[in-house]
Parts: sequence; C-alpha cells; structure tokens
Amino acid sequence: MTDREDRLSLGRRRALTSLLAAGTFVGTARTARADVAPGAPSGPASNEKRNQPNNSHAEPANQPGANMRPVIKTQSDYFYRPSIHFSPVAGFMNDPNGLIFDGQYFHLYYQYDPTAPYAGRVHWGHAISTDLYSWQDQPIAIDQTAAGEAYSGCVVMDRENVSGLFPQRPSTAAAAVRSGETSLPSADVPAVSSAPSATQAAVDALSPMLRLDAPDAPPKDQAPGPTSMQSTGQPVNRSPLAPPSPDSLPVLGEPNSSALEKVDIQASESVPPAPVKPAAPPIPGGLVAIYTRATPQKQTQYIAWSPDGGQHFMDYAHNPILDIGRNSFRDPKVFWHEQSQKWVMVVVKAREHKVAFYGSIDLMHWMHLSDFGPAGLFGVDYECPNLIELKVEDRTNGTRWVLFVSVNPGGPQGGSITQYFVGDFDGERFQPEDTVIGLTDFAKDSYAMQVYNDMPNGAATYFAWFGNWQYCEEVPNRSWRGLMTVPRDISLRHDEAGWLRLVQRPRGLEALRGPEIPFPVGRIAAQSGAQVAIPPATAIEFSLTVTVDERPNAQPDGVQGRAGRFIVAFSNSQGETLTIGFDAFSSQLWLDRGDLNGFSQPFFTERFSTPLTADNRRFSLRIVLDACALEIFANDGMSVGTALVFPANPLDTLSLQATNAGATVQNVKLYPLRKTMNRQTAM
Repeated sequence: MTDREDRLSLGRRRALTSLLAAGTFVGTARTARADVAPGAPSGPASNEKRNQPNNSHAEPANQPGANMRPVIKTQSDYFYRPSIHFSPVAGFMNDPNGLIFDGQYFHLYYQYDPTAPYAGRVHWGHAISTDLYSWQDQPIAIDQTAAGEAYSGCVVMDRENVSGLFPQRPSTAAAAVRSGETSLPSADVPAVSSAPSATQAAVDALSPMLRLDAPDAPPKDQAPGPTSMQSTGQPVNRSPLAPPSPDSLPVLGEPNSSALEKVDIQASESVPPAPVKPAAPPIPGGLVAIYTRATPQKQTQYIAWSPDGGQHFMDYAHNPILDIGRNSFRDPKVFWHEQSQKWVMVVVKAREHKVAFYGSIDLMHWMHLSDFGPAGLFGVDYECPNLIELKVEDRTNGTRWVLFVSVNPGGPQGGSITQYFVGDFDGERFQPEDTVIGLTDFAKDSYAMQVYNDMPNGAATYFAWFGNWQYCEEVPNRSWRGLMTVPRDISLRHDEAGWLRLVQRPRGLEALRGPEIPFPVGRIAAQSGAQVAIPPATAIEFSLTVTVDERPNAQPDGVQGRAGRFIVAFSNSQGETLTIGFDAFSSQLWLDRGDLNGFSQPFFTERFSTPLTADNRRFSLRIVLDACALEIFANDGMSVGTALVFPANPLDTLSLQATNAGATVQNVKLYPLRKTMNRQTAM
C-alpha cells in the first residue's frame, strides 16, 4: 500500500542513512562466519557438478571437453526459430539480465554461453532495441573470467556518479558531449578525477567508525577508476575506449575455439554490423551493472561500470562489494526506493529459500536490512528475485508491492516456475498481505522474469526466459537454444473472490500486425465448427471472446463434457494438433501439446489447465503462436500460459469447435505478425 502509516520514523531513517553513508558493512566478516544456516551445503553435491557453481541445474559446458563437441545445424534450427521472440544467434541463452531503458535504447542482457548450446561458461550477452521487438546484437557485455562465471544481475542508471566509478570529464569534453560532438572521453583524458568520490568522502568523514581493513572499503589512496584486477592480483590498465578482448582473459575450463568454428555467428545468420555505439548520456555517471560472480566455492556480488553506454562493463578493482561467505547467494536486483531515498537490493539466499534486502546510498556499500522467508513453494533453489510497486487496476491510485521469486526445481508442473507475493514494502522490510502465493504461469515454460528499470511513464514491463530447466538442453534445435517471451506489461486486479491477482498483457504487439486475415465467425452450433488457413512459418496473433450456451441437462457425456466444451485447434494434414480448450461445466481452460510429434521427453509435460472465473461460461483468449513459442493470455491477462511447442510439420489450419453445446463467438481477430528478428527462419 502507498498510504501505510507504519513508515520508518524520522530518527530511525536518519540513523539508517548515517550507517549507509558510512558504507557500513562492518559486519561482513562476522556475517560470513556466523550467518550460515545449519546444515547449509558448502559445495557442489555431486562429482558431476564439481566444475560448476552451486545451483540446481547442470552446466554441461563446464565439463572437460564439453565445448569440443561439434555443433551441426539441422532444419530444426530454422523450423523452430521464432520471428518476433528474441533468441541468440548461436549458443545457449537463459535468464534475462540488466533490463533497462536508457532514454534511447531498451537493453536486453542475458545469461549466455556463446560457445555451445548448453548451459555453462556464463557471460552476459547483449542486444538493444527501440521497440522491444527489433533487436540488434551487441558484443558480449560481461565476460566469464578467472574470478568466476557472470551470473544474473541488473543494470541501473547512476546519473550522479554516486558510486564514484566514472572518471570526471574535463569541461571541454563535457561541453563536447552536451553538443553531441563526441560520445566518450578520448583515450588521453585522465581516467581518474582528483576530486574525491562520494564513497571516499563518506569514508573520510566517518573513518573513526569504519573498519578500513574491511574488504568492501576502498583504500584511501585508491579512488575507483578504470582499472581491473586479474586473478594474479596485478592491476590491468584499461582504456575506457578499449575494453579487453574476451580472448585475453583467463577462463574456467578448456579452450572453446573448436565449438565456435562450428557455428559462424556472423556468416550463418547474416547479422548486420552492430550499430553506432550509443552516446554516453550528458550526466556525471552512466550505466552500472550489479551481478553475481560464481565459482564452485563462492557466489559474491560484483559491480561494474560502462564507459560506452552499456556495450561493455568494466569490473570495479576492489570487488566484491557484497560477500557473505556463501556459495548460493545470487541474482541481485537493484532499484531506487524514493520514499526512503536509497538504493535497495533484493538478492536470494537460494538454498535457504530466503530473499535478502540490502540498502545503500552509493551502490558500493551495502547494509543488510531484512530477510523474507522461507515462504512459498517447496523447491531446491530460490532465484531471480524482483520487487516492484504495481498499480491496482480497479482501485483509484491504489498500489501494492509485489515480490517475484523463481523456484527451480519445485514448480507444480515440474521443473522451474515463478511465484509471487503481494504485500507492502517500507524501504526495509517486505510484509505480505496474506499467506497466499500466486504463480505467473499455468504452464511451465516461463522462468526467471525480470522487470525493466526506468521504463517510460513508469510502466512495469518484463521479459522472462521461455524454457524449463528439465529439458531446455535437449530440445530439437541444436545450434541455438533459449528464447525470451514477448515483453509483458503487468499490473494487479481483484478477482471475483476479492484476491489480488497478477495481470499480464503483451506490450506493443499491435505495431507488428499485418493485414487482418478474414475469419467471419459469429455462431457455432453444437457438434460443429469453423476453420481457416493460416500462413506457414509466420507468427500469428489470434483473439476472440466466447460464451458457451447453457445446457439444461448437464450430465456427463464422455469426451464432450458435461456442459459443453469449446476448442481452439492448430493442426496440419499429418494429424498433429495443438489445442486450447474451455470446459463450461468446471469453467477451466486447458492446453494440450501432446499431439505434436517434434519432441518427446519424460519431463516435457503434455497438458496443463487453469481455473478461470467460477460458474461463468464466458471467457476471452489472446493467443500468440510463433514457431516453437506459444503464449496464451486468458480473460484479459488474468491467466497466462507459456509453452514450447514442437510440431514435426507446419501447423497450417486454425479451427474452432463446439462439442455438445453451441457457442456465441465475438471479437474474432486474426493477424499475421511482421518478422522483427534478423534470424534465418523457415521462411
């Protein structure tokens, strides 16, 4: 709620601000020693995982020789490649990271193994867009190094350089930036300002209260600047204009050039050259990444700054900025909390099923505020937390805070899932309104969602990874694996029982529509239907509203249902069918992908269902089908299903069918969607 009276008192807020200003993390060493849960694992649990950081999914690419396996493209790589959903040119992609709008571009960073179509050797891939659909690939933004893999994290805009990471521009350079003559300082510009940073000023002012030997306190004679430390401890000077090549840095494991030779990223996909680097904003600071460095022994939080508008990030020389001595402590998401005037970090203690909250005024020094949990679903790991204040659609000026936490494995359908809690956040603690948890999806292929920072007009928009850890490394496309959902706007709405529910809608999809495909349907009698041909290898959007007739004698009638069933089917002449159906007696929706023949695996669940509005025979659907990607938005986004689909042959027919009760069909719209991804598809 926004009108809660139990805010921090002024005196308490001043005390908190003083502690944060001092960079108070004096308890870091004590926390590392004492704040370890009884029985918490100290390392990977099996020999198969000894070469990877502690998590609940395997990373085959980290195993000796894994990246030497040949990667050979097949027709499946083109047939299942979506045309509007983002997918990598090659390699393996999972969680979205660092989502931010910088005023010119939407940035999409993501967990990425560029060397093989398997998880492991994690870097940050990167793409930019002006519409969230037409993406241009960028260089890898954060590399795997000897310090560990680059696990999930976020990007924030440090406008005033409160971190002190950005070199001060001389007045001439600043004037040139403001005039648009240059986007970056030249190589001969001094990299470090002689003026103390905000962090150093706080350290100097309160040095008697601060343990200067604490690992997170920068030495007084070492201001933050564009210098990094390799594992040897020797400084490596980096020009802001010339970030190191990934090949020049030590990596964990064996060389990977063989695998890269099998997949020619530029030649195979005809990806255009990267656009001109985005101009650095005319502000003292810029984009800052806060993310997890992960090794088999430890997971710690790192900070890095970008000298070139987000194309590359340079690690702070004295990382980590947050280390509590655990090996399952990851996925920081940072946002500015206006009411308490500080940065807030949400990060998971994965195996303990806890979300930790930290506060900072300079992004460099973090103080523990509170923990939430254990709460919610049972599972192995909690991952990828997000905390955001959302509008309540049916309340004037009403808002609630929503905490999203991904779980893997442990989803009700198996594998990975994202849960959410609705409540209040006062700048220090998250308090759920009740003990009810929600799931973002009734299927099982939406995970690790992350909400954009700094969206226009305060929009709440997210991407999620379109996949499930139970089978993501076995799907039939072989040279690339992983895709993102369409961008989704989110809000809250009360359901008919009074519970606050998450509402999700595709963002900006209307701009991709081609000429409408005629499909005149108004009335479908019992035991009849209607059908229309749909264009092959083209993404489509289909929407309709249906009211199933009331059946006086609601007795069981075999597969016809008690009170009528209505079915939307995508099919082909080879006998494959993908169905989305509604049962009027139970007011439930189902999805059935079991009659598709392109992929089979024990964990690839074939059928899903979800309740809609109880005792209501009316429902609406908005369906997006794009190669292997199916997204269902029911009842204006109150129920959402995200599922990978793998037909062996193109689905070229759309059918509507009624069983033992007729139906009135309204608002039927069928559109082809313009291809936005510059990837080779089946077309």
